[in-house]
Amino acid sequence: MTESIIGMSALADELEAFIRSAVPGCEGVKKYGGTLFTLRPQEKEGQFCGVFVHTRHVQISFSRGAELNDSGGVLQGSGKRRRHLNFKSTADVDFDALEALLDQAAKL
Repeated sequence: MTESIIGMSALADELEAFIRSAVPGCEGVKKYGGTLFTLRPQEKEGQFCGVFVHTRHVQISFSRGAELNDSGGVLQGSGKRRRHLNFKSTADVDFDALEALLDQAAKL
């Protein structure tokens, strides 16, 4: 494993821990090369977000991101449903803004 991937894995672990604390009762499921988070594990499409490690960044993908109120304009993507955030380090993360997005996403 390269140093870059190791650093990104540590960042992913930190973001996953944050998601678990921000959305009590959510469950992480390893799938599609990342961790999907859901409050409804019995539903096939019940995920509200996922964390995926890439070589140079970690991505948080929101399953219904296009429906989120993104007043800060931080979400990326232009598809019909999904939106995402990319982080290269903890310093890139606005945890207050991320918590607000997670709260919305978990309620959809």
